[in-house]
Amino acid sequence: MKTLFTLLKDTRQERNLKFKDLAATTGIDQALLSKFENGNRLPTEEQIAILANAYGLNVSELRKLWLAEKVLQILQYEPQAAEVLMVAESRVEYLTGKRALEVPTLPFDLQQKLTVIDGLKAEWQARRPLDPAQLRKMRSFFHIEYTFESNRIEGNTLTLQETSLVVNEGLTISNKSMREHLEAINHAEAVDFIVELAQGREDLSRRTLLELHALILRTLDRDHAGRYRNVPVRISGSRHEPPQPFMLDKLMEDYFIHYRTQQGVMHPVILAAEMHERLVSIHPFIDGNGRTSRLVMNLILLRNGYTIANLKGDNNSRLAYYRALEKVQVDNEPEVFYGLVADAVERSLRAHLELV
Repeated sequence: MKTLFTLLKDTRQERNLKFKDLAATTGIDQALLSKFENGNRLPTEEQIAILANAYGLNVSELRKLWLAEKVLQILQYEPQAAEVLMVAESRVEYLTGKRALEVPTLPFDLQQKLTVIDGLKAEWQARRPLDPAQLRKMRSFFHIEYTFESNRIEGNTLTLQETSLVVNEGLTISNKSMREHLEAINHAEAVDFIVELAQGREDLSRRTLLELHALILRTLDRDHAGRYRNVPVRISGSRHEPPQPFMLDKLMEDYFIHYRTQQGVMHPVILAAEMHERLVSIHPFIDGNGRTSRLVMNLILLRNGYTIANLKGDNNSRLAYYRALEKVQVDNEPEVFYGLVADAVERSLRAHLELV
């Protein structure tokens, strides 16, 4: 079986290609091209496309061999390599396999809950349009509460009142870190961003996702804001291991395909939960994955006429949230997480209706 290195070498020799000519065509130094063929150096992902064109090879096939070499680099000295590959195979199948094209069969009690939710949604929409002043007050209340709870899930210690003072009044809270202040401000602006997206024509896409993440990490981590990670990560306290960075581009491409495929097929609440879970499972960012995933969930809900769903951040609720996520990530059982999100959507609709 040919490796990336032998394929490059054999192709060059069969086609009588010269290193000098290849260097001129690709812009890659002759010495580096020689190292690629000898297996002493692995090309970058950008160089794979350039090499495929210069050598007259299929870029998809060349990239597969390149990915295989990346995996080998990681696992070649790992004593449990076979077990690791089995776990990885299961996760890749979950994230990109046939299941991504299937509509899940929902338990009867969850179907009933969705029926109740759709009744509440119809009642909410029948109350509109609301008085603009009343709508502004409601949004201010629920958006601040959402920012408070979502940040609390991630360990932010600002209280609900303190979050409101920081976001609405620009006050500085003593004994609270600058990071916690910036997390509140950034998240509040990100909420405004998804509201604008939901009201406009632009839908969830790679560009809007990266813009959303950039808002979450703005002023906190400029180097990684709005960019996929390029290093492996582990989730503290979780059995789920996020994919390696070289897999992210393909996984995220499949993520958006899954979204477009399931629009109009999945119930919007289930789709919102699904896109939330898949994003946090892929874990494409160094930091801010949880906040961004919950914002994506709410963008989908808002676009479909629902109100912002607020997942609580107290200790018991946070533990239930993480356990429900892990149930999907490790056991491929999404029903508990679907139910958790559906409960939040129902609570939100009832709370909005009470205020009108």
